[in-house]
Amino acid sequence: MKEFRNPQNMHQPIGAYMHQAEISTERMLIISGQVGMKKDGTVPEDPIEQLDLVFENILRNLEAADMEMKDLVKINYYLVGEWDIARRREIVASKLAGHKPCSTLVYVAALASPIYKVEVEAWASRADKS
Repeated sequence: MKEFRNPQNMHQPIGAYMHQAEISTERMLIISGQVGMKKDGTVPEDPIEQLDLVFENILRNLEAADMEMKDLVKINYYLVGEWDIARRREIVASKLAGHKPCSTLVYVAALASPIYKVEVEAWASRADKS
């Protein structure tokens, strides 16, 4: 079972996320940092296109574990360079479709290769089928 909460004794979130997620007796999936790489190994230059691919790769990981986007409980974003904040938020909102997992966003100097402008790691949880 997952319970997402924003404690009443502190400020409300400043974005589309929840302050906490409590998980009990569920399957846990931890997804390594995903970059905006297509299956053929190509990486678009546009960071927004990379972010779109990142979410496609996260979804593929979730599906392989019989999970969905709504099962995400924590997302960590690592961004490089200048970003169109409105477009970034639009992509994230469209991919999460109203789901608001806990999240952290950090701007970094660089990722594993200069071609990557975004990397996202994710945690998901779902009730066991048994």
